[in-house]
Amino acid sequence: MAATAYNQNIFSSSELFRNYLTCGNLHSARQVFEKLEKPDVFLWNGLIIGYARYGFHEQVISLYNRMQKTCNRPDKYTFPSVLKACGGLADMKGGEKVHNCIIKCGLDSNVVVTSALVGMYAKCQRMRNARKLFDEMPKRDVTAWNAMIASYAQNGHFEEALTLFRKMETSCLKASSATFAILISACAHLSDLEQGKALHDYFIRGQFELNLFVESALVDMYAKCGSIEVARELFEKMSQRNSVSCNAMISGYVHNRLYDEALKVFHEMQLAGVKPDLITATSILPACAHLGDLQQGKLIHGYVIRSGFKVDVFVGSALIDMYTRCGSIEIASQVFDKMSERNVVSWNVMIAGYAMHGHGEDALMLFHQMQRVRVRPDSVTYANILPACAQLAALQQGKVIHKSMKEDGFDSDIFVAGALIDMYVKCGSLEAARQVFDKMPERDLVSWTSMIAGYGMHGHGDEVLSLFNQMQKSGVKPDHVTFVAVLSACSHTGLVDEGLHYFDQMIADYRITPRMEHYACMVDLLGRAGLLEKAYAFIERMPFEPDAGVLGALLSACRIHNNVELGERMAEVLLKMEPDNVGFYISLSNIYAGVGRWDDVAKLRSVIKDIGLKKDPGCSWVEADNRVHAFRMGDKSHPQFELIYATLEDLARQMKKEGYVPNTNFVLHDLEAEEKESILCGHSEKLAIAFGLINTSPGTVIRVTKNLRACGDCHNATKFISKIVGRDIIVRDTTRFHHFKGGVCSCGDYW
Repeated sequence: MAATAYNQNIFSSSELFRNYLTCGNLHSARQVFEKLEKPDVFLWNGLIIGYARYGFHEQVISLYNRMQKTCNRPDKYTFPSVLKACGGLADMKGGEKVHNCIIKCGLDSNVVVTSALVGMYAKCQRMRNARKLFDEMPKRDVTAWNAMIASYAQNGHFEEALTLFRKMETSCLKASSATFAILISACAHLSDLEQGKALHDYFIRGQFELNLFVESALVDMYAKCGSIEVARELFEKMSQRNSVSCNAMISGYVHNRLYDEALKVFHEMQLAGVKPDLITATSILPACAHLGDLQQGKLIHGYVIRSGFKVDVFVGSALIDMYTRCGSIEIASQVFDKMSERNVVSWNVMIAGYAMHGHGEDALMLFHQMQRVRVRPDSVTYANILPACAQLAALQQGKVIHKSMKEDGFDSDIFVAGALIDMYVKCGSLEAARQVFDKMPERDLVSWTSMIAGYGMHGHGDEVLSLFNQMQKSGVKPDHVTFVAVLSACSHTGLVDEGLHYFDQMIADYRITPRMEHYACMVDLLGRAGLLEKAYAFIERMPFEPDAGVLGALLSACRIHNNVELGERMAEVLLKMEPDNVGFYISLSNIYAGVGRWDDVAKLRSVIKDIGLKKDPGCSWVEADNRVHAFRMGDKSHPQFELIYATLEDLARQMKKEGYVPNTNFVLHDLEAEEKESILCGHSEKLAIAFGLINTSPGTVIRVTKNLRACGDCHNATKFISKIVGRDIIVRDTTRFHHFKGGVCSCGDYW
């Protein structure tokens, strides 16, 4: 009687256990299981399979290890779930131990178990082991083929996945719908529309069962292959939709840069009662980022938090990118700091965000932090950090990063090489930029344009034209950006006829319609050359209204050539367009100062003060001992300020002996000459040069970056300084580079 009651109790508990498993209540099922004295292999398998189904990999391994210590021997139903857990944890050693146990149990020829082994090795990125097992299988069913095809696709071997499918066709096995979903996704990753269409046709002819996964894969494939209309048509025809299909359509629109359409699908999805998931957030946030829609981005961020979703590396990276592109760099930094896990993409988007917003020092600090925590930079990391070095003119740090880039094997990456050329150019090392350019195994439009722009910024007009001709002969077709670089170079070097020729060539030979920036270059070209009336006539002939950039170029030319009448006309128009732009007031003040009209200078200063405008303070940067030091006009905050000013006073005495006369017109105050000289002495670029002379060894090139156009007096003074100290001095202002050597500037005083 007792034995009968005991057996009934076991049966009752086992039945309760199965009911809990069927309902997905693992917690209650586990409680019942733990109360059983001697659960049999069926009960062990039930719990292991249940945990595996919901992705609780650690629990699966723990139960498997406990099971082995009992008299219950794992069987063909146990191993697939355990192998799935090993793959999910990327536990190669654990997977190999399970493989050995499978061999001991004589199950290594079982198709289902071997298919699970294939999947485990693939998830541990051991594709050779996976393929060897597959090839050695005496008999393969659809599950085995699916496992191997999926393994290739999961590891990015999409061509191999498609090749294996063709081989599967010859074995007279009919692929499942799951296989088609995998293969169609492979075509999406390869952007192989032709193969994708062929698979779609094959699927229709074979009368396979159409399900949500296949439909979603088709939407994704057509969208990523550029057939967004077909993707939308398939999406509209779907009898039902889930988050997977909506995500495919959203990411498809984002992929095709149709960001507004992506947001529409996102809103439609919610109205239809389809709940967005983490993949939805990852897919839609780039649309908010590119549209600059901070409000919508914040709403999605709030939804993620309210839904209790864990902000993983994918969502976190998308949030950082959205906030940085929308200008909220501080919130982006907060998201980054709160991430419990980061991958290289997370670091990259934060570094790019800092660089994008001019926070070069923060970008460099983050890059060094990334290296300290042993996250290996990729090509995108280097392409993002090099612009930060360029912003700061941090040549030494740029060189260190270049060395690191070589060690990591990215020196031949065409994308990174373009960023490297730009960094060297903007740090004033044109020779290093050219060396990188010459060593490139192949050059794209970006690398040609970067090198052309570099020569232009450094005032080497002849080199620009020579390189542009080489580019044309190489078969690389210039675009509108290339022509901006060429026309700008002609402007800075006084090549008027050549500039007019290339402007006409752009239209006639390359069918490029001139944009606002091309007209600005041409006005600047004619204006710098003193052809002010021709520049004005050029503006009059424009097919659209000129913007402030075009008219501002003519105003600057009026300042160079002291043309008061035309300057006043341009300033009047510009101040109506942008009444809060203090730069236009300053340019007009410079024109008045240049002809000695100090009363008008004073009136303008009074107007600026009354309306509350402030001039951007002059700031210059110089690198020493792998650190970038900043100086403002009249700056006395630096620990070495006494030595810096003493050095400048000593240089001033020597310069005067050499014939230097301070150009006090660049002080917009009607002061005594001695007071004006004192003010000129405190200009930021002079402070930076003096600091560089003090803190670098003799013969070292001094490299200074300035946030404003260099003033005429500083330009003249730097020529004298370069001769007295016997040093090369390179100054980069907002428009170009000036190489000072032996008392001469590379610009030939044409700037």
